[in-house]
Amino acid sequence: MTVDPRAALDRLVAALEAHYNAVATRRSDDDPAVDDAYDVLADAYEVYEDALATRFGEVTPFYLAEDLDDEDDDGNDEDEDDDLDFDFEDELADVDDAEPAGEPAR
Repeated sequence: MTVDPRAALDRLVAALEAHYNAVATRRSDDDPAVDDAYDVLADAYEVYEDALATRFGEVTPFYLAEDLDDEDDDGNDEDEDDDLDFDFEDELADVDDAEPAGEPAR
């Protein structure tokens, strides 16, 4: 059975609000209400993403942390064009080191 994307979006928005409320009213660092709201939010996101993909062939630009962890566990330790590992300042330093001062890049 395919979930209606609009219904999935409504559920996702409600889960976002519930997560916010759980975080804003947290009673301790390990408040189970925050963990529960996190899980509900993650589930609602996955349902919405699947509904979008099924009905419209579209996806969101977001990834769940567990999805990223699964990709890291593929046994390949090399970085594969991963924007999350991009360090802009390091890249600028590499460019500055490669070009002598006063000479334009060719």
